[in-house]
Amino acid sequence: MYATCKPGNFLRIIICDLVMIIAASVITIAGSDHWRALETDYISLPIIMYHSIYDSDNGDYVVSPQTVENDFKYLKNNGYNSVFIEDVINYVYYDKELPENPVVITADDGFYNNITYLLPLLEKYDMKATISVVGYYTEVLGANDPHIPEYSYMTWDDINASSKSGRIEFANHTYNMHSASSRKGCAKLNYETEEEYAKAFIDDIGLMQTLTKINTGITPAIFTYPMGYISKESIPLLKSMGFTAALNCYEKPNRITHDGNCLFTLNRYNRPAGISTEEFMKKALKV
Repeated sequence: MYATCKPGNFLRIIICDLVMIIAASVITIAGSDHWRALETDYISLPIIMYHSIYDSDNGDYVVSPQTVENDFKYLKNNGYNSVFIEDVINYVYYDKELPENPVVITADDGFYNNITYLLPLLEKYDMKATISVVGYYTEVLGANDPHIPEYSYMTWDDINASSKSGRIEFANHTYNMHSASSRKGCAKLNYETEEEYAKAFIDDIGLMQTLTKINTGITPAIFTYPMGYISKESIPLLKSMGFTAALNCYEKPNRITHDGNCLFTLNRYNRPAGISTEEFMKKALKV
């Protein structure tokens, strides 16, 4: 049944209905704009991954200083600004500003030639890099056979000296899980219980945290997965150990929001030899 009303009320009812319709439309439009803003409220962050850098272009993990310099020239000429992962963490958690067109330069494994060749290029082009160090390589291989650019690894003294440059930050790349012989990096084995895996993971990564703190005074906030192997069980372990970011090896873009979870799945593009800077950057920067 329809409610009855006096003739004098009829106009008021129509006006009220129109106001409600208009208000609902405004709310819907505003709501749509709000969600569109949320969907696009991110920063695109390309991350480039180098490894060994010396006077050779050889395969997927060794590039020459000239190749790196060509890459840096390209980035500078096209308006990209290198940032530390720490800068990205500060953006996510504390809303600290990032420069336009941010890009992250990383170098894995802690090769001594990162100091010999990479650091001077960082200084020349006013850039920064994140170097991921494997504890065993530093403690044993680097100490026993130091300072040969072709194959040596950084010693603790090297790490201390280069950290003073302001051009390099360091990440934990495990103490001795950079291997595919017994397990795939620090991934969980099929037959391990979650408790067994947690112990193995924390023992190794925790040892590297302790050694880095003792030898350099640095407690890394960044973890780098060896060979990119990830287990879903590892992320809560990293968080419990105080890490705030983790690097993998998936060649995909990054969308950085103010949700800290985005920092634990940071993708990177490996820089191989044999392709031009323009060809590589077309893939890594999606240009």
